[in-house]
Formats: sequence, C-alpha cells, structure tokens
Amino acid sequence: MSSNSILKDTSIAFLESYLNNASPTGYESEGQKLWMQYLKPYVDTFITDTYGTAVGVINPDAPFKVVIEGHADEISWYVNYITDDGLIYVIRNGGSDHQIAPSKRVDIHTKKGIVKGVFGWPAIHTRLRDKEEAPKLSNIFIDLGCETKEQVEAMGVHVGCVITYPDEFMILNENKFVCRAIDNRMGGFMIAEVARLLHENKKELPFGLYIVNSVQEEIGLRGAEMIAQTIKPNVAIITDVCHDTTTPMIDKKVEGDLKMGKGPVIAYAPAVQNKLRDLIVDTAEENKIPFQRNATSSATGTDTDAFAYSNGGVASALISLPLRYMHTTVEMVHKEDVENVIQLIYETLLKIENNETFSYFK
Repeated sequence: MSSNSILKDTSIAFLESYLNNASPTGYESEGQKLWMQYLKPYVDTFITDTYGTAVGVINPDAPFKVVIEGHADEISWYVNYITDDGLIYVIRNGGSDHQIAPSKRVDIHTKKGIVKGVFGWPAIHTRLRDKEEAPKLSNIFIDLGCETKEQVEAMGVHVGCVITYPDEFMILNENKFVCRAIDNRMGGFMIAEVARLLHENKKELPFGLYIVNSVQEEIGLRGAEMIAQTIKPNVAIITDVCHDTTTPMIDKKVEGDLKMGKGPVIAYAPAVQNKLRDLIVDTAEENKIPFQRNATSSATGTDTDAFAYSNGGVASALISLPLRYMHTTVEMVHKEDVENVIQLIYETLLKIENNETFSYFK
C-alpha cells in the first residue's frame, strides 16, 4: 500500500469539516458526533462516556484489547470578567497563547449561539512613546462592540462562556495542511483513516480494536485517564503532535531535531514500552516508512502517559506528527507525514499478535 493512495477526496472533505468545527476542551461533543458519523461504516459499535470521549470498536467481544488514540479537544479561552464598559478579560482553557491574541477575531459560544468579538489592542501610534508592553494574560481583552456590561449580558455572554478562534482549514503549496486545532484533531482523523483502511482492505484482526478519541487532553490528559479505566486495554498506540524544530527561534539542543516531511516521530520515554516501540520501528523499516526519533525525558506530555500508567500498566507507545506553530491558529503539518502515520499505525496493527504481553521476561 503506497502512501500516495491513502487519503481520498472524501477523507480531505471530512478533515476540513472536522477541523473547522470548534471542539474546545470540555465542549467536544459536536465534533465527536461528526467523527462518529464518519467512522460508523468502519466499526461494529461505539462507546461514549460521561464527559464525551468517543470510541469506535471493532470485534467488541474479543478479550484482548488494542487501543489506537488521538484527542478531540482544542485549546480555548473562558470569559472571566466583564468590565462596566463591556470589555471581556479571559483565562485559559488549556495552553492558549497570549502572544497571538491581539487583533484576532473570536467566537464566543453561548446558549443563544455564536457571538462574534475581537481581541482589541492599542494602536502602534499610542505605544511608541514609552517602553512597549508585551501581550500577556493581564492586558489582552475582547471587544464585542458593546458599550456596557448589560449589553454584553443581553447577547447571552456570561462568565464561563468558552471562546475559540474561527480560523479555518487551508492547504498551502499543495501538501501542507494548515488550521487551528490540528493539535490534535488530526490524530482523531488519522485513527479514523486506519479504521477505514482496515475495512476497505478487508483485514480481520484477531483482537478487539478500540479507536479512541479522548476529550480534555489539553488540561491534563483527563479524558484518556477516564476511558483507560473503562476499556482496560492490553495495548495502546497513541498519536499526537510534536514540534517541527527547524523554524526560527527554536533551540534544537533543547527541543531535538525534527522536521515535517521527514516522517512520523517515534517517541523514547519511560512511559513508552520498549518492546512495543521496537515493533513499531521494525514495522516502519520493513515497510520503508520514513521515521524520526524523539526523546521526551520523564513524561511525554501526551495521553500516552495516562494509558501507560493505568490499570497496573498498559504497553503503550507514541507516534507523533511533526507540526509547526503549535497552539497558534496556523498549525501546519505535511500531508505525507499524515499519510505515513496512518500507514505506520495500520501496518503495526497487522503485526500485533493476539494475547501478546510484550513482557521483558519471556
């Protein structure tokens, strides 16, 4: 199976609608519905939980359970304080970047629907008289075009409303996907494509496959923590994004040497089970799938950690997608990397044997 053939026009159309739909942490359900609708032809059944994690299951009665996982949520803001003049101060919901906020348009999600606003910023003319103040959480604010707090509240906006950016999907130079929330709806997309390929290629797996789209990763891996206890898997392969470190102002001595277009990134970390990772590396080499390596110190900072340390220990590994400009509205990945992550997960699943323990002691 060549990577050229992986993504269909229908795949890209789904990806675009899925990325364009807002799924802020804690409010992922509309995106999950889109994802489940796309996945439905390729799985036997679904599991959902109290907080909105969605799981497509193939062979639900099989005792040996393998998870492939991405996370559904995107970073966002909360309305935290409304001034008497009708301006809004925010707090983070996940790792939202204060430096990119000034002059961004925003969508405030209310019971009455989307309310539009902008992150205002003082004009350059008024900033040059003294030392410039940098954007920070305490000085960025949203303007809805209202003059009073009462006008803001009449629009349905209140403390606790969640705020996202409306920036939408585009393709740059034919093979770069750009959008907000590629971290990590691209992960949900890639595992859905794995399920599609298994179905279309009529592959029968000897184990149960759980295609997991977790919620609330951006605030501490919480969705994965919950669903790991529900599924109690034997194996988990996680996909998330990592940094392309070749753009300006990034120190490779600190962040490693990774570049989009050079292939999936295989993680080295205590949470990554060595025998499972070796199987993934062998699979990549056998199938001539290009790959890179990344060392992540004590924690991966991804849902891998939540699965690995659940249920007395679950053999877990992380395959990452190199991404530029993480947690901005112009996150960028390479189409070939997306296809190669999909192929690597697919081929690895075909190599995992039923009841494999990945024990170091056999």
